[in-house]
Amino acid sequence: MVLLDLMGGVALLLWGLHMVHSGILRAFGPDLRQLLARALNNRFAAFAAGLGLTALLQSSTATALITSSFTAEGLVSLVPALAIMLGANVGTTLIVQVLSFNIAEVAPVLFVIGLVAFRSGPRSRIKDLGRVSIGLGLMLLALHILLTTLAPAENAPGVRVFVSAITGDPVLCILVAAILTWVVHSSVASVLLIMSLAYAHFVTPYAALALVLGANLGSAINPLIEGARRDNPASYRLPLGNLANRVVGILLVAPFLGPIGEWLSNVQPNLAKATAAFHIAFNIGTAVLFIGLLDGLARLLKAFLPQRKQETDPLRPRYLDESALETPSLALADAARETLHMGDHVEVMLRKVMTAMMTNDRALVDEVSRTDNSVDSLDEAIKLYVTKLTRGSLDEREGKRAMEIVSFAINLEHIGDIIDKNLSELATKKIKRRLQFSAEGAEELSTFHKRIVDSLRIAFGVFMSGNVNEARKLLVEKTALRNAELAATERHLDRLREGRPETIETTSLHLDVLRDLRRIHSHICSVAYPVLDATGELAAHRIAENELVAASLPAPGR
Repeated sequence: MVLLDLMGGVALLLWGLHMVHSGILRAFGPDLRQLLARALNNRFAAFAAGLGLTALLQSSTATALITSSFTAEGLVSLVPALAIMLGANVGTTLIVQVLSFNIAEVAPVLFVIGLVAFRSGPRSRIKDLGRVSIGLGLMLLALHILLTTLAPAENAPGVRVFVSAITGDPVLCILVAAILTWVVHSSVASVLLIMSLAYAHFVTPYAALALVLGANLGSAINPLIEGARRDNPASYRLPLGNLANRVVGILLVAPFLGPIGEWLSNVQPNLAKATAAFHIAFNIGTAVLFIGLLDGLARLLKAFLPQRKQETDPLRPRYLDESALETPSLALADAARETLHMGDHVEVMLRKVMTAMMTNDRALVDEVSRTDNSVDSLDEAIKLYVTKLTRGSLDEREGKRAMEIVSFAINLEHIGDIIDKNLSELATKKIKRRLQFSAEGAEELSTFHKRIVDSLRIAFGVFMSGNVNEARKLLVEKTALRNAELAATERHLDRLREGRPETIETTSLHLDVLRDLRRIHSHICSVAYPVLDATGELAAHRIAENELVAASLPAPGR
């Protein structure tokens, strides 16, 4: 029963930690990532950013994964990244230090505050902070359960023999705590459990300090396994450098655990508080020791783990980070970036197909076809990534954003198909038959095409920013383009009636290009609908659009 209660207390502690972590990320996720990116001017600013971010997230692993994604994308150099991890290691100790005080009575207050905030209504930052409050209350309740569970078992001979066998050797203590921390993915949870064992006198001061060293070692293993990519040795630099810092610190401190334990026992009789003090002292000492040695460590890591030169594979996603799936705000940002990457391919296709059409360049037509394969591949990757994300718990705002991303990716894929299956075939037909547009016709098509490209770039901005004015501009342009298509068709028919040879030869070609470009613009405008729907303007736009279409149609009997 003691073992079951102990496991239940640890499970509750981990769940509370998860709620704090997810609540902070839901409330401030993108802002925290931007703050981290801006605070990299020097190692000391990076250290402070790592400390603050990890103190909020209560997970040095999360900080390590975010920083690893920055280094993988070339946004952060290795020295400030290592400084961030030194700060992250200190950041994890802050909540442990707070919880070392007897504040279990605060748990009910946190539950009440959290419940009121969480049930405050629609998705809001207050609701997310309510989740954080409930998580902190659960952590305090879990600590209370652990202490009350261990207290009666203190005098049980069998339990003492079992614990003594595990914690009798310092090396074994370090290994056991490292494995436990790796399994639960949280040095905070491990150290809090060690504090509970120490408070109940299940372990000696010497063993408690050795277990703390093991917890620090275990927390450096998770980023090494989860944050590195096997196809690129350079991705191991940051987690391996962080692990090296921990190992060196442990090797320097481990021989002196006996004297340190005796001194701490004399200074602080409460062994739980002494354990927490040692935890923060170890990480601060390691940071002070290595903050000035990061340049040499970075050079060493770069020498042993060189950047693998890889050919850019256009079929491969750039920004879909699997490790971000547990954090919806970050995962959605990655999916949006990948959708823009896909949009860049579509824009290239759109530009090249018109150039091929006007210059009779067959090689460009082939390039457009190859690029469409990349667009199809990225579309599948984005949809699969967002599907994985939606299997978890998303709030209403995140769910809507996920659907917007998938919808825009699908529309971009449709644009790619129109370019590849329609416009490219029209260009091929023109090249084979050696046709030429009239000067006026070529100018009309080029002007019409330019307006489509400009609208595509506006759509990218609307997709990322949700700007209402730009969304309105897209739908206004949609109506204007319909009128421009009718006017261009009328001018083409006038040239046809004049009997111009170039116009007669290219009449179906000219009209088909106009039609396909307008179809592309319709898919581009799809990004504006969710933005205007959120403001309640979409219905009015649709009514106005239908009226304009009706007005442009010929009267009955004509």
